[in-house]
Amino acid sequence: MQWNSEGPELPLGLGMALAQNLQAMRHFTSLSGTEQQAIIDRTHSIGSKKEMRAFVDNLGR
Repeated sequence: MQWNSEGPELPLGLGMALAQNLQAMRHFTSLSGTEQQAIIDRTHSIGSKKEMRAFVDNLGR
């Protein structure tokens, strides 16, 4: 999977969680840069791997 080089920078925790959930990754990569950035901004308040995984598992639902 390639990341759009012109899109927002992906935080490591989000990238790792997306890599473990193909459906969420497909959804995330289908979004515009602005939509991706909004998701990234929401992850800044997530404090654990478990919370990040739950957040990513709910993307695109």
